[in-house]
Amino acid sequence: MYLLVLVHILQSSLLAVHSCPSLCACSYGNSGTAESVQCSDPGISVVPINVPADTVKLRLEKTLISRVPRAAFYNLSELRFLWLVYNSITSIHPSSFVNLKALRELRLDGNFLTSFPWEGLRDMPQLQTLGLHNNRLSSLPAHAALFLPNITYLDLSSNRLTILPAELLDLWFPLPGQHGGPTQRRILGLHDNPWLCDCQISMVMSLSMSLWSPVVLMDQLLMCSRSLGQSGVLLTQAQLSRCMRPSVQPAATRVVSPLGSNVILRCDATGYPTPTLTWIKTSAYAGEKRRTLYIESPRVGVRWSIISLNGLSYKDAGEYRCQARNMGGISEALIRLRVVGVTRLSRPPKKKSQKTPPKPSLKYRRPNQNPATINTPSMKENQIPLNITPPSFNKTQTAPDPGSRVFPADEYKVNPQDTKKKTQTSIKSTPESSDNTTSALLSETQRYKEELTPARSDIDAMSPEHSLKD
Repeated sequence: MYLLVLVHILQSSLLAVHSCPSLCACSYGNSGTAESVQCSDPGISVVPINVPADTVKLRLEKTLISRVPRAAFYNLSELRFLWLVYNSITSIHPSSFVNLKALRELRLDGNFLTSFPWEGLRDMPQLQTLGLHNNRLSSLPAHAALFLPNITYLDLSSNRLTILPAELLDLWFPLPGQHGGPTQRRILGLHDNPWLCDCQISMVMSLSMSLWSPVVLMDQLLMCSRSLGQSGVLLTQAQLSRCMRPSVQPAATRVVSPLGSNVILRCDATGYPTPTLTWIKTSAYAGEKRRTLYIESPRVGVRWSIISLNGLSYKDAGEYRCQARNMGGISEALIRLRVVGVTRLSRPPKKKSQKTPPKPSLKYRRPNQNPATINTPSMKENQIPLNITPPSFNKTQTAPDPGSRVFPADEYKVNPQDTKKKTQTSIKSTPESSDNTTSALLSETQRYKEELTPARSDIDAMSPEHSLKD
């Protein structure tokens, strides 16, 4: 049972692949594939849906088809040629050509189209030939140039076109070096349209006549009129000579300026009609208040513009484009601005360090003196300057007191040997100070005291308070 159902499904599929639509004629190749399907019966009013899936060429001619619905040819993924000529088509859905990845030629001549879904060309990446001859197209949108890079044959003749967008001129006549690859040669049909006598159509004729032109016109006799409704006149060479595509020349292509400085960027443009100038930066300006723009046109066909940037910051660096535009096309120049420098950080002034006086050693404290009230020894209190040589005395003379008081030698008799022993004893019993300055002072003081007779320590030893302490 299941085997019979499977066989029935396979037979239905084969019939769908090889069946030919009614009122149509199909031709098959040696391998059994449908090479061509032609439907030209006046009774056909809709696009056939049972066209063999392996069809390579489909021709729908002289029928009553008025519209092309969405995904009308979705099952024809191998279709390469699609002719929908001399029908009554008035509208085409933007998604009518979905899945036609292998299509190379699309012809829609002899219909009643007033507009064409240019964005639908994205579904046909291999398309090279597009025929729209003898329709009712009245305008070409500027965005159409985005979907025509691969089209090498474009027939727009016998329509109602009046103006050719400048974007199409940039596509058909690229500037040297604007496109990386080799320039494609294109065949254009622009005749039998009520063109206005402007620079676009004049530039097409002028450039197509030049040697090695990338564009070849099917008919070079183009008619144009000064205004709509007037009779057309043949374009002459005298009229062509007045139109000139804009050319931009910057004052400098690379500018290096320090941080915080002011800089002026300038560009000059020529062309006819006199081009308009616009400055473009990839990102928004860091500060609109710091930008000043000047535009001047000293005479017809010439215009210059400068942009002033004050107080440069790192955000102002980048690429600036000066773009010129007129009826003959668009041209631009690039200026690169580089900001160099390092921001200086302001540092507060260093404070002078206040050195604290060293703590006096307890060795100079008198017996009845409070340690909290000890001050640094002065010259008036038991301090001997290191740079003064002490006077020499005889053994029978008494040494003057380093302080403010002098004791006569006859009043007190001191044995020099006892003085030496007691001085050594006091030095050994006193712990060494951590202060290097105090240690040096004590060492020098000790050396001088040993040479003086009698010493201060012996005199203090004779006082009643010191006797009691010992």
